[in-house]
Amino acid sequence: MNPILWQPSPQRIEAANLTRFMARVRADQGTDVFDFASLYQWSIDFPEAFWSTFWDFSSVIAKKKGNDILIGGEKMLGVKWFPQARLNYAENLLKKRNDNECAIIFWGEDRQKRSLTYGELYSCVSQVAQALRRDGLNPGDRVAGVLPNMPEAIIAMLATASIGAVWTSCSPDFGVQGIIDRFGQIEPKLLFICDGYFFNGKVFDTSKLINRVVNAIPSIKKAIMVSYIQSHQASENSVITGWDDYVANFSGNMPIEFEQVSFGHPLFILYSSGTTGVPKCIVHSVGGTLLQHLKEHLLHVDIHPKDRLFYFSTCGWMMWNWLVSALASAATLVLYDGSPIYPSSTTLFDMVDETQVNIFGVSAKYIDRIKKSGCVPFQSHDLSSLKTILSTGSPLVAESFDFVYHSVKSNVCLSSISGGTDIISCFVLGCPILPVRRGEIQCRGLAMKVEVLDENGLSVRQEKGELVCLAPFPSMPVGFWNDPDQQQYRAAYFEKYPGVWCHGDYVELSEHDGLIIHGRSDAILNPGGVRIGTAEIYRPVEQIDEVVDSLVIGQEWKGDCRVILFVMLRQDVVLTEALTEKIKKQIKAHSSPRHIPAKIIQVSDIPRTKSGKTVELAVRDIVHGRAIRNKEALANPESLDQFLNITELKY
Repeated sequence: MNPILWQPSPQRIEAANLTRFMARVRADQGTDVFDFASLYQWSIDFPEAFWSTFWDFSSVIAKKKGNDILIGGEKMLGVKWFPQARLNYAENLLKKRNDNECAIIFWGEDRQKRSLTYGELYSCVSQVAQALRRDGLNPGDRVAGVLPNMPEAIIAMLATASIGAVWTSCSPDFGVQGIIDRFGQIEPKLLFICDGYFFNGKVFDTSKLINRVVNAIPSIKKAIMVSYIQSHQASENSVITGWDDYVANFSGNMPIEFEQVSFGHPLFILYSSGTTGVPKCIVHSVGGTLLQHLKEHLLHVDIHPKDRLFYFSTCGWMMWNWLVSALASAATLVLYDGSPIYPSSTTLFDMVDETQVNIFGVSAKYIDRIKKSGCVPFQSHDLSSLKTILSTGSPLVAESFDFVYHSVKSNVCLSSISGGTDIISCFVLGCPILPVRRGEIQCRGLAMKVEVLDENGLSVRQEKGELVCLAPFPSMPVGFWNDPDQQQYRAAYFEKYPGVWCHGDYVELSEHDGLIIHGRSDAILNPGGVRIGTAEIYRPVEQIDEVVDSLVIGQEWKGDCRVILFVMLRQDVVLTEALTEKIKKQIKAHSSPRHIPAKIIQVSDIPRTKSGKTVELAVRDIVHGRAIRNKEALANPESLDQFLNITELKY
């Protein structure tokens, strides 16, 4: 059994939104729910009652809720949630707070700091929304953004949502082809784009790519440029205008006309990683996104009015959409754009203290990197405002739990969360009234009927298997763009177990309902017929001081599969025979002899997606001589070259 590292105090349990919600369920439904386990069971047994009660509890703003909650709930595909409802996503984010309260605090690496009140945010959104209507934008039209994680990105998105149009975005480091591969499919009418961005102390001018993007996507009728690095390069393209000029004729004092749309109306288009081909365009709904995010923010993260929420993200990752939705819980968003370790490894902790962050969200890789840097935040920083730390992007290993409680803060709820772009939310995540156990995600999401299935489709516990969801939930995608018969959608999630959502994670459900993620199912290693999750190798390897990063694949070899480990070492460290043996002994001691790689090879860099995820499949394809069709999806595509024709893999 994994030991308990943190327990919520009686005061924290009493003050939790979840505790208030359980009282509401008991009063409204006459159901005895007094702890998380009984609430979870009730939520999956009676999903209509759960979502209806939660709608009222979270004070969703809507012209109409309707009497029907779920139609066709006996199956996964083709269901309808709240079919009579009419609402607007942006209205729910802008009308739940006093105008004088702080809505957004922004740090642009070391270059810029500013903030917006809710009143100022409303005024800015009003101006842009009026401009969009002037330009003939209608409900269902697409508006795209290539922007840093800055206030203008949120303003443009909320203005788009306010008129019932569909927002899609990526970060400015994607490059021209990466942008075209995404936006070219969904044909946006308008494009918000920046003149550049800052990262790791450097200035990147992107003004020259604007013309190339506009010329390559004929549907774009106008591009609005946000001046961030102040490049001030004039464009002769009449399609391009500056942000200030775009809104100059509109008053921020005008009330916003919030278009009331159906629950299933498209809100966001997100994209698959695209490392094996052109990215899939995943369409998410207004109501499903709003309701699911409210549930996770209020009940699982325990956001209260005036809480300050930070999540390190770019506009190309679903965590940005997740973060922004916290405005509907009356939170203050803390945005950061740039390198999280520039000018030092303590930068984000400096921000926590200066802006008084209450909920601090980062990637598991960031926590590991801080640990290896030698940084001990609790010695150098106050962190008294911090009550919750969130982690996602990859499995948070047990040793990183230890680091947080020993070196960051001992009295904090550390919630590892996991879901995906596919559902714009989480299947498994944290809980403010449950203990935190070493190496485990605390619980399954309320009203998410998540189980673990073995290869025969049987539900298992304390065994590794596929993470699945057996019942529909509101944030399931509307579908994929240009997939009218839903063939791609069905193939992506419902082929392995017919009628069951198969998410592609290789996981284990513990005896006390915690979750341990062992890696992606499509990256599972199978030497000698034994299934091994990649996380089972990453975990011991990451504890070795000389190793900065690593990547593991299975190589097809002589009718079997052999494990190949690539390691990125500290500067000036070389992979000697002694270090190779040290790595093998560490893996054997913490996993098993079967986990020991057949080959360990040093590389200079590990390829990652823009959101920081290791791309095992792309490396596996290169090693096997298969083409990589979409390198633009990677943050460092040049790193793939070193995996071509490796001599050690030929014998």
